[in-house]
Amino acid sequence: MRAKDINKAFSSQLPPELLGHQLLRYPSRDKRTILYFLSFVLDMASMLGGYGLALFVREPQWLESGGFALIILAIPLFIMFEIAREVQSEESLNSRLLGIQRSLGALVATALAVLGLTFLSGSEDLSRIGFLVTFGGAAFFLVISKFLLDWIFKKILNGSATTTILLLDGLPTKREQGVDVLDVGQAGLWPDLNRPEMIDSLSRIIASYDRVVIACRFDHRAAWSTFLKGHDVGGEILLDRDLLHGAVAVGQYGNQDTIVISRGPLNLVQSIQKRALDIFVASLALLFLAPLLLLVAFAIKSDSPGPILFRQVRVGQGNRQFKIYKFRSMRADLGDLRGNISASRDDQRITRVGHLIRKTSIDELPQLLNVLRGDMSLVGPRPHALGSLAGNDLFWQASKQYWLRHALKPGITGLAQVRGFRGATQQVEDLEQRVRCDLEYLSNWSIGLDLMILLKTLRVVVHKNAY
Repeated sequence: MRAKDINKAFSSQLPPELLGHQLLRYPSRDKRTILYFLSFVLDMASMLGGYGLALFVREPQWLESGGFALIILAIPLFIMFEIAREVQSEESLNSRLLGIQRSLGALVATALAVLGLTFLSGSEDLSRIGFLVTFGGAAFFLVISKFLLDWIFKKILNGSATTTILLLDGLPTKREQGVDVLDVGQAGLWPDLNRPEMIDSLSRIIASYDRVVIACRFDHRAAWSTFLKGHDVGGEILLDRDLLHGAVAVGQYGNQDTIVISRGPLNLVQSIQKRALDIFVASLALLFLAPLLLLVAFAIKSDSPGPILFRQVRVGQGNRQFKIYKFRSMRADLGDLRGNISASRDDQRITRVGHLIRKTSIDELPQLLNVLRGDMSLVGPRPHALGSLAGNDLFWQASKQYWLRHALKPGITGLAQVRGFRGATQQVEDLEQRVRCDLEYLSNWSIGLDLMILLKTLRVVVHKNAY
C-alpha cells in the first residue's frame, strides 16, 4: 500500500476534532518562530514609539548623546539585552507576566547603559524630560504589545508554546489535558522499518508536533526507538519496564515515567542559522547560475525527447518522502523512478548531454529549488531513492542505523560526499561508510561545519565516481 493510501485510510479513522487538522497543520515550531519575530518587531516598535513621543516634547538636538541620536544608541543596546534576557522564548510566550518582566528588564538595562555612555562622553545635550519620555513611553508600549502578543499567541497556539501528541500502539493510557491522542495501533500503523510507506505516514502525523509520546506494546519498542531517533521532534516512550533502548533522559507524562528517546538535533537558533544560510546561498546561486541552467535545459531538450527535469521520490527529513528535482540525464523511456538500478560507468541509459552534466554534477543544480522549498538543505545527508540497493539489500535492510540519518534535512552535498563516498553502493560496506559520516555530521553540526563542507564540495564537483 502506498503512503498516500495509508494516510487516506488513517484519516478516515481520526476523531472529528482532529480530522483535516493534525495531519496537515502548520508545525508549531514554525509558528513559534513567527511569534518570536513578531515579538521582536513589537518590542522595536515600542522603542521607536517612545522616541516618537519624546520628539513631541523636545527638539531632536535635545535627544542626542555624544553626537548620536538617542534612538541610535538605544536600539542596539536594547537588542543585546533582549537576547541576554531571552525575551523571545517559550517561557515568555507561555507567561505574559514573565514576558513583560523580561522586556522591561531589558529596557531598564538599556536606559542605564545609555546614561552611562552619556556620562562617560561628558555630553550635556540630552534632555532629562526627553530621556524619561522616551523610555517611559517605550515601557507603556511594551506592556500593551505583550497583551497583543498574548492574544495572538492564544489564537495561533491555543495558549501553549509546545504541542504534544500521544500515539497509542497496544498500550492504553490516560489522556492528559491539552494533548492530542491517536490510536495508531487500531489503524494497523507502527514503524515497520521494512516498510517505508509506514514510516512516511507516521512521520507526517507527528511532523507538526514538538513532543511525541509513544504508548506501545513491548515488542514494538525497539522499532519505535529507532523511528523516533531519526526525527526532528522530541520523542518519548512510556516506561513500564526497565528497557531503555538508548534513552537520553527520563521524562514524565502525567503520573507515569517516560524514557526520552530524542530531542531533535538542532535548537531554534541553530535551525534559523541553517535555514538562513540555505536561503541566502541558494538564492544567490540560482541568480548567478541562471544562464547555465537555461543552456543545460536547452541542451537536454535538444538531445533527447522527454522532460527537462527528472523527479523522483526520496526519503527526507523525519523519514518523510518528497520529490527531488534533477536535470534529466537518462533516456525518458528507460528511467528508473524507484532507483533500483544504480548508474554505471558505461550505462546505456545515459544520454550524451547526461554524461557531461553527471560528470560535472551539474545535474544536481535543480535541487537548489528543493532547498528554497524547504525540502532540502545545502548540506546534509544525501537523500536516497526508495529502491536503492547496497549489494542485494535495500538500504534500510542493509544498515540498522539507516533511518537515524534523516533527523536533519537531506543535502545537495554532505560530509560523506566530500570524503569521497559517492557513486554506486556495490556492497553493504559502501553504505555503512556513508551512514557513519551522516551520523557524525548530525552529532557535530555547526554553521562552520556547513561552510567547510560547501567549500570542500567545490573540489569534488568533478569526481571519478560521478557517472
